[in-house]
Amino acid sequence: MHEDSHWSGPAPLQPEKCNAALVLQDGSVFWGFGAGLSGQDYKDTVGEVCFNTSYTGYQEILTDPSYCDQIVTFTSSHIGNVGTNNQDTETKQPSVRGCIIANDITTPSNWRSSKGFNDWLVSNKLSAVTGVDTRQLTRKIRDSGFINGLIAYPNSSAIDINRAIRVINEFPGLLGLDLAERVTCKKSYTWNETTWNSSSGYGKITDTKFKVVAIDFGAKHNILRCLSSLGCEVIVVPAKTSAREIMAFKPSGVFLSNGPGDPEATGSYAVPAVKQLLQNNLPIFGICLGHQILALALGCKTSKMHHGHRGANHPVKDLLTSKVEITSQNHGFEIVKESLPKNVEITHKSLFDNCIEGIRLKNKPVFSVQYHPESNPGPQDSVYLFQKFINNMKKNAKKKRS
Repeated sequence: MHEDSHWSGPAPLQPEKCNAALVLQDGSVFWGFGAGLSGQDYKDTVGEVCFNTSYTGYQEILTDPSYCDQIVTFTSSHIGNVGTNNQDTETKQPSVRGCIIANDITTPSNWRSSKGFNDWLVSNKLSAVTGVDTRQLTRKIRDSGFINGLIAYPNSSAIDINRAIRVINEFPGLLGLDLAERVTCKKSYTWNETTWNSSSGYGKITDTKFKVVAIDFGAKHNILRCLSSLGCEVIVVPAKTSAREIMAFKPSGVFLSNGPGDPEATGSYAVPAVKQLLQNNLPIFGICLGHQILALALGCKTSKMHHGHRGANHPVKDLLTSKVEITSQNHGFEIVKESLPKNVEITHKSLFDNCIEGIRLKNKPVFSVQYHPESNPGPQDSVYLFQKFINNMKKNAKKKRS
């Protein structure tokens, strides 16, 4: 459908016919019908409202730790059509606050489905609102910027809009909020599961060539699987692990994972640790929050975006090859271009808004990207970046031997 500034969408639902609503901080109310868990305290369902333009992967999106304290609006109209399963989760327990859907949850029709989407929401203690004009909501966020909101889906009592707005106003928002420490693992562990295939599911790696320490700021499982599938022994460590503790593992390289929240809020632990790691000339690869933390360690600044990038259809230009990649993204912060030091080179940029999507150090095997090259969900244009990390570790090992 072509963009039409006069398009107003379907007629708004009447409050007396609805049992749930999305309430926004500015007092706007999107009425609809509840799905998932009802009767939650309003404080459990307040978060930053964002939109995701992916056509597939709703289960991976809702289990991505990068969505901690957010409410995801799905612009795709068919949510629930492939059901849910035990293989497509990106973390054990979702940290998202809920989701907004245009239509009723679709009946699952997929051979991999083991549970309907509504039942999955209930089992994960998540609430949703269906029947919402998601086009109008998306345009509101796109035009006005990020906004906090609340899913009101009481069990039996009437929806208290005034109380909902009070709860929203108490929510601090994501700016300045350290969420990495909330979603990170509690203790170190070794990951050895490889990527999925239709005949045998997930595999187990038996022969490793490199030891990679992955700092968990909210790591997705499929990122770890990509590393493992390329011959890496992956040791996952908590976000507050020191550089000294990381180096004690004698790693071939260090991976800085994705994660939620404001990167500057990690300034007391993650940024200093990465600064020290940079002094060891180890190959380092960062994505998403890890990309931003690396940038801070290099002396850059970050800022909150107007409404962020979230979806699996974002074009990014590789400035080193002039190739365009279609990427999967989920971020609400970005590197401030004017703050880059001379030894940092921009390698990728967004073709939507020209924001920085990749950087590298000119004199060390260190690079990072803002998007998600593991492509779960999304296109696989950027999977080559994992091999680039492997190649850097190979070159570094060869240099040490010589």
